[in-house]
Amino acid sequence: MPDKTFSTLAASPSNSTLAGAPKAAAAGTPKPGWREVWQVYSEAATLRMLLLGFSAGLPLLLVFGTLSFWLREAGIDRTTIGYLSWVGLAYGFKWVWAPLVDRLPIPLLTRWLGRRRSWLLLSQATIITALVCMALTDPKLALLPVVWCALAVAFGSATQDIALDAYRIESADIKRQAALAAAYQTGYRIAMIWAGAGALWIAARAEIVGVSSYQHGAWQTAYLVMAASMMLGVVTVLCSPEPQRRELPPSKNAAEWFRGALVDPFADFLRRYGKQALLILALIAIYRISDVVMGIMANPFYVDMGYSKDEVATVTKIYGVIMTLVGAFVGGGLAMRFGVMKVLMLGAILSAGSNLLFAWLGTRGHDVTSLIFVISADNLSSGIASAAFIAYLSSLTNVNYSATQYALFSSMMLLLPKALAGYSGRYVDAFGYSNFFTATALLGLPVLLLVWLASRTKTADVQ
Repeated sequence: MPDKTFSTLAASPSNSTLAGAPKAAAAGTPKPGWREVWQVYSEAATLRMLLLGFSAGLPLLLVFGTLSFWLREAGIDRTTIGYLSWVGLAYGFKWVWAPLVDRLPIPLLTRWLGRRRSWLLLSQATIITALVCMALTDPKLALLPVVWCALAVAFGSATQDIALDAYRIESADIKRQAALAAAYQTGYRIAMIWAGAGALWIAARAEIVGVSSYQHGAWQTAYLVMAASMMLGVVTVLCSPEPQRRELPPSKNAAEWFRGALVDPFADFLRRYGKQALLILALIAIYRISDVVMGIMANPFYVDMGYSKDEVATVTKIYGVIMTLVGAFVGGGLAMRFGVMKVLMLGAILSAGSNLLFAWLGTRGHDVTSLIFVISADNLSSGIASAAFIAYLSSLTNVNYSATQYALFSSMMLLLPKALAGYSGRYVDAFGYSNFFTATALLGLPVLLLVWLASRTKTADVQ
């Protein structure tokens, strides 16, 4: 399924260290050999991130793409489906409660598991509970309860992202962040394929043969299976080590705690990057805009083009998985070898270009071969772009404020795209799918300019 889900910018000289590790290698440092590049993927921390990436990626499509397929099949109009994508704004505002995740202990649980793992476990429990409630509600009979359940899933998922991003950044030095990002992204996208193609496949298998009308029971089965699939993340958290504990200075009063939790992380970023911070934040804010805006209408597009749940699930499950793995690992390897800035530019070009392929697909009618080609190209481009972008965001983060700063960056990454995506249904109703996909590709043009400008700044680690 489309998840239209980086040259590393090293920090300017400061008293802090990025990602809990030494600063990025200075210019002239020998590049790692290909054997060293690929060997990092067999390390325990990388394999652990693959499983935790699965836990992070599973909820996303269940409140976006898969949900939109379900709602469209239940007879909900496209405009309403577009507006419901604003559930995803929970991801855009996660920086608001990120300081709590970064600093606030959970009674009993934190003492047992540590700060990062306790928040991971709590957020996973929230997701599982909300998915079960979602499965038991029929949107055709009552849409509002489904919306509230989807909001709970999104909130739990956003909280899990906050804790997991901090866990990843604190688990390895900056040299390995691209590899961790690639493993995380691979697990993330495999989960999205399971939550997309897998959910559609399960729903299709659960349908009563001979009944052509909408069947809520089939979707109920699919969402209950998805809730059970979250247990992989729960088990991984329970079996994983807590990163080395970072002692926080005691706060004398509430005002001092507030300043340390909320003000200092943002002030630190501005202090390290100065005027270049605005360029960096602008790039973060729109890098994924063409992917995110397009992705909301992908599943309604499949339904309206006459593709069955089985066809979409099969194509995505086979070709999507293969191209996702290739894209993520190639993106991570290229980032380590040549620097993430060049891969960030490549990913931006490929992501916008794959949207044009969807415009072309709209002219083909019910053509499964063309669907295979387009989904394969989309997953390859997204895998390359996402691996580089995650490494880029990680490189900007100060370990002293890892959860809060990364939450700010990843929130900005989704805030504008998700807000704009809410109008995607109205645009399709007014101008059609082909014009919509072409327009989303054009949204990627400013991204190319910002990546080019960022590559020319003095903070760019690799040209």
